[in-house]
Formats: sequence, C-alpha cells, structure tokens
Amino acid sequence: MEFLGRHHEEAASAEEKERFSMALDALGFIFALGQTYGFGEYRQDVAAKGPPVVIAAFDTREEAESWLQNHPEPPHHANILIAGQYFLTADDPDINHRAILRDPAFAHYLKEMIQEGLPAPMATFNTLEEANTWLQSQPEPPRQVFVTIAGEYHLAVYHYRIKLRALYPISMAARSAQEGEAADGV
Repeated sequence: MEFLGRHHEEAASAEEKERFSMALDALGFIFALGQTYGFGEYRQDVAAKGPPVVIAAFDTREEAESWLQNHPEPPHHANILIAGQYFLTADDPDINHRAILRDPAFAHYLKEMIQEGLPAPMATFNTLEEANTWLQSQPEPPRQVFVTIAGEYHLAVYHYRIKLRALYPISMAARSAQEGEAADGV
C-alpha cells in the first residue's frame, strides 16, 4: 500500500493518479471485506497458472439458475460449474436481469496448455473410477496435475474456493470449441 501511495503522489498525470487510486481502492476493498487470505490464494493460483477460479458448482442448470435468481447479491462475471462445464454469471441491476452464459475460458486455458506442451502425467489409470478414487484420496489435493485415463490425458484440478476435486479430459478443449462454434452459428 505504501508503494502505491507513494507512486500515486508522484504520478505525473491525472490519468496515472486515477490508476493508482483504483489499485489502492481495490486493495482497500479486499481488506475491508476480510478477503486477504482469499486474495493470497488467488495470487498463488495465478502464479501456478491454475485454471479459471470458480465460485460455485451445480449438477443442473436449473439449480444454478435458481441460485442466481435468489442470490441477494448476485455475482457479476464470475465462473461457475454446471455438470463440470464452465459458465459465467451476469447481473445487470439496472434492468433487473440475471443470466448464466457459456464461458469458453476453460477450453482456452486447456488449449494454451496443449500449445505449451503437456508434461508427463503424474499418474496413469485404467478407468475414470480409479482416477477419481486416487484424486479423492489425496490428503492435500494438487491444484492441477495431469494424469492419463485409458491413454487419454486429463487435468486433475482442485477448485480451492469451493473445495471441489475434478477431472477434465483434455479433449474437452476441442469439444468446447466445437460447441461454441455451433452456438455462434445458431
């Protein structure tokens, strides 16, 4: 805070001062809401190149819609999972409109990992059940590691904000891209 405050005072332009003010306000907001630890976890996740953070998970879209419509302070532009797929929340209080939209962020994340080159898998399994048993039995789940299941690469993820362990097939990136193109064409 001291660093930002000093640079705020030394800023040459009003625009630069406003940028430093916004950064100071963002930190003040984090502290005021008691989210210091959450922010620290978020920074660790960013440094580890973790997948997009999710704030909630639901089995069905209906459950997610009900949650969003009944939320006293609906999140805007936050990732949620519905049946293991990434979606984005939207809220426009001016017109009292809330929505859940498909979010290709995770598919893009997987594509980027593929382009960078997949590392050797941490473990290999014959079935999804074996892999899930392994993932659920980890005393401290890995934030993200690669495993193979029946020869196919999967990303094992721990969604720390919601305490959820999940396995995502790398082929999800291609499938999600195709679904997105189909939805765009409709």
